[in-house]
Amino acid sequence: MSPVVETEEHAALRAAVAALGKRHGRNHTPEDLWSETAKLGYLGVNLPEEYGGGGGGISELSIVLEELGAAGCLLLMMIVSPAICGTVIARFGTTEQKQEWLPGLADGTRLMAFGITEPDAGSNSHRLTTTARRDDNGTDWRLTGRKVFISGVNKADATLIVGRTEDARTGRLKPCLFIVPRDAAGFEHRRIDMELHTTEYQFELTLDDVRLPADALVGDEDAGLLQLFAGLNPERIMTAAFAIGMGRYALSRAVEYARERTVWKEPIGAHQAIAHPLAQAHIDLELARLMMQKAAALYDAGDDTAAGEAANMAKYAAGEACVKAVDQSVHTLGGNGLTSEFGLASLITASRVARIAPVSREMILNYVSHQTLGLPKSY
Repeated sequence: MSPVVETEEHAALRAAVAALGKRHGRNHTPEDLWSETAKLGYLGVNLPEEYGGGGGGISELSIVLEELGAAGCLLLMMIVSPAICGTVIARFGTTEQKQEWLPGLADGTRLMAFGITEPDAGSNSHRLTTTARRDDNGTDWRLTGRKVFISGVNKADATLIVGRTEDARTGRLKPCLFIVPRDAAGFEHRRIDMELHTTEYQFELTLDDVRLPADALVGDEDAGLLQLFAGLNPERIMTAAFAIGMGRYALSRAVEYARERTVWKEPIGAHQAIAHPLAQAHIDLELARLMMQKAAALYDAGDDTAAGEAANMAKYAAGEACVKAVDQSVHTLGGNGLTSEFGLASLITASRVARIAPVSREMILNYVSHQTLGLPKSY
């Protein structure tokens, strides 16, 4: 994908998904939308064709998520299941793991959650304490730890857990990825009460000496960071798509309202105090999309380093643009913006997710100041 002009294929995909989103709308049934998105081939558009996917990349999947969001259909698990887990397994999984998981992830019949965040680690992934050790038989694994704010675990067939194993050469802990089935002994989940009202619930996970077979490990035990960021970069890009779609949806409702709402002689949209902030919100969303498209193009081209920088910037820009677009849209509607009828008030909370997850805007500013600008660290 060109970060400036979309190809005809991408434009056609965008139009087709937009039509799908319009059919389902803001008050869609999540299961029906998920099923039709999969049936039409959009859910697994980034996964390899030999495993039932569309053979595309994160560029195509980000279009799907953005356009569904712009229609009011916010499918959070698209970020997790096909984008993070599907990408990691497609790139680093064994042939057996690909055969077992990718067809189901592509056609929507299977779902996988992703577990990295921990109570005492926060944004510091180096402090992860979920550990994996070899069983006494030398082949199986034992996994112990806790995770928090893990989406969709109750619906997922398995969770891709980020644990740490000891490097035999240095004695240091290194990240590794494990597929943990939902019914694994010692694996428990507890729903976290959230003010955010979505169909995808958040959970705290407990892994109490969970025994896993040797083939639960995804990829090479010694390439953990590479494999981890193969999932985290798409997560940031897809979160940007999620945010841009949400912002576009809110903005479209505000523009429609501003065209029709008349208090004096002209519709309120004729007044610059109303029109200019909406125009600014549109500009910010468009700029964020450009960076998202650049990040997706770099990732799909295999440039993980450059994609990491662009993905962080895209996620930052989209999160900020989304929050501002939602806030301005609610403000444009006044009291109506807080009613269930117009469906914008719930986005006030939802839009904050794009600022907070999967990494805060402050940590992205840290990344850019250190990695891009070369400034020293304070931590």
